[in-house]
Amino acid sequence: MKVALVHYWLVGMRGGEKVLETFCDIFPDADIFTLVADPEKLSPKLRRHKLTTSFLQKIGGRKHYQKMLPLMPHALESLDLTGYDLVISSEAGPAKGVITRPDALHVCYCHSPMRYIWDLYPQYLAEAGFLARMILAFAAPRLRQWDVTTSHRVDHFIANSGYVAKRIEKFYRRDAAVIHPPVEVSRFTITDGPKDYYLCAGQITPYKKIELAVTACTRLNLPLVVIGDGASAKLKQSAGPTVQFLGGVSNAEMETHFSNCKALLYPGVEDFGIVPLEVMASGRPVIAFGRGGVLETVVDGKTGLFFHEQTPESLMAVITRFEKTTNLLSPTEIRAHALKFEPRRFERELRRFLGNLPGFSGMTESMRLTA
Repeated sequence: MKVALVHYWLVGMRGGEKVLETFCDIFPDADIFTLVADPEKLSPKLRRHKLTTSFLQKIGGRKHYQKMLPLMPHALESLDLTGYDLVISSEAGPAKGVITRPDALHVCYCHSPMRYIWDLYPQYLAEAGFLARMILAFAAPRLRQWDVTTSHRVDHFIANSGYVAKRIEKFYRRDAAVIHPPVEVSRFTITDGPKDYYLCAGQITPYKKIELAVTACTRLNLPLVVIGDGASAKLKQSAGPTVQFLGGVSNAEMETHFSNCKALLYPGVEDFGIVPLEVMASGRPVIAFGRGGVLETVVDGKTGLFFHEQTPESLMAVITRFEKTTNLLSPTEIRAHALKFEPRRFERELRRFLGNLPGFSGMTESMRLTA
């Protein structure tokens, strides 16, 4: 059985690439296809596989792939997968649109339907520069048509959360199994006691709503540390003296802040959300907007607290409540909950799902593992 793994683009190692690594563990002889790649930024595990890129790689796509959105459907369909019996696409940007043999099995692990052409389209359009806004406005209607059409090229969908499964049903009218992605929770530890600051962490983009945390902590005069690239001058100017922007930091520094913070503030809507589980694996609670993937990872009142209006005032109210109840949340119980999302669980559930697919007669004995 020849296996192809299709990933949207490979320009760094984030949550989607960790899922791809698990696919590589299950299928060590699989070939990888992607729109563009920067091999120097990939893990040794991914570099061991034969890697094929699209024509976007030759026209500067490695650095400017985000500007080539209108060309991505053509680039994906140009990839030759006729020699493969099983195709697993890893979808957050376009990836499922590849063309396979009629008798090949195509499974799509969907991190998210493309947010910038669906539910977050107005937000991306409002935040884009003039040229990007014109390109997106022109390309989005055709991309939506292509996206829906190519959903029927997939035999089976897997969603990384129930929230994403609902979006797959809404946009594509397809059912999806739910298998939560792997989180390397074991590398995080509990410290003796937290320090007196709140934390925001991750790439700073508009939909993450970091400005809510900045405003709330500024008004409450509470310390806040913001980690991640992308903070705008406007966001920094709105922050009071208790807010500190660190930009990008090393993994070691990130782990230290996870275990030392009073709590993670998570005001955006994520499809799943790796960072909250990493913070919980460090024994620290999460204060999150109660919508999206966090409803499947954070237990209200046990591993964190939810606020239910995406406003500074609603976040301020729950922070004030948290200040009075913080000792009621047990670091060991918080960590124990996060450990349920460890990588072996993901691999076990994925093997079981693939092994039970109708017509999956070419599987090896290792694919029959269910424990």
